[in-house]
Amino acid sequence: MTEKDEGGFRPCAIAILTISDTRTPETDRSGQILADRVIQAGHMLTARDLVPDILGEIVERLRLWIAREDIEVIITTGGTGITARDVTPEAFQRVIDKEIPGFGELFRMLSYAKIGTATIQSRALAGIASRTLLFALPGSTGAVADGWDDILIHQLDNRHRPCNFVDLLPRL
Repeated sequence: MTEKDEGGFRPCAIAILTISDTRTPETDRSGQILADRVIQAGHMLTARDLVPDILGEIVERLRLWIAREDIEVIITTGGTGITARDVTPEAFQRVIDKEIPGFGELFRMLSYAKIGTATIQSRALAGIASRTLLFALPGSTGAVADGWDDILIHQLDNRHRPCNFVDLLPRL
């Protein structure tokens, strides 16, 4: 079990972006799972939206949100597969300053224990753009639950030790 610091919890301002050609705000179960978990963990859901799998639109939305002072973390769901329409990683590459390769590596390692070699098709990734943390999760409900429950809930909690992303935010 990981130790937690006795200090108080510091909520993050988080935006959720669903990337899909087929989902609507009413049918976006993965985005809703993330939104529910963000709020249940005590964070602020600053923005939530849906854009199609169109590279330019994804990049534009990410840049708009990165520029906002009231967003510290962006979590996307969808578009991380290997089909022609899956362009979320390419959009991330256009906006991030620094990649966090360990996120995708850890996500696939944890996913392998649940879905086996199918995890090879995931291009989940993370990075930093300006002073904003960005995380790209696959679009399935299981993947977003795993990404949040197994990684992000811990790394977005300033009490998590030995280290967490929240403590690094002022130094980005």
